Amino acid sequence: MNFTEIALNRQSCRSYDPTRPVEDEKLNAILESARLSPSACNSQPYHITVCKGEKAKEVAKACQGMGMNKFADKAPVMLVISEMPYNKTAAIGAKLKDNDYRSIDIGILTAYITAEATAQGLSTCILGWLDDKKLRTICGIDNKVRLVITLGYASADDKLRAKKRKDIDELVKRI
Repeated sequence: MNFTEIALNRQSCRSYDPTRPVEDEKLNAILESARLSPSACNSQPYHITVCKGEKAKEVAKACQGMGMNKFADKAPVMLVISEMPYNKTAAIGAKLKDNDYRSIDIGILTAYITAEATAQGLSTCILGWLDDKKLRTICGIDNKVRLVITLGYASADDKLRAKKRKDIDELVKRI
């Protein structure tokens, strides 16, 4: 798949096939793409905690408060993305330019993860509704959890939906 095909085929999956595990080689390819994603001053101010089995179920439950993300417990893999400190150069730049590079870097990381997962024939959903304290305890991490990505094979009835996007003229100004 080229990148446009990946973009056209990637969607937020809310119906996973819990009987199909993610192969290690596919997971490793996704993690390698994540490792190669660009970040401010190459600081990579994030950490990925890979959760499978019962840990994945615990992570899913920590993302299901108030009836949200009911589908998450069917995903065989949960990627917990936590924020790490900047390196010195990125920290100085963030301070001087009043810009949160970590959030940008985590967004880029997430795009790489979801794109590579799609290229590998897997589906994802990016979860921002989560219980940070519970996730830190489950995963044994000290830093703030920014998001969780569900990962697995979509169920057979999870068909590709039409993209609902703004018109290009609403998004782009050419000067």
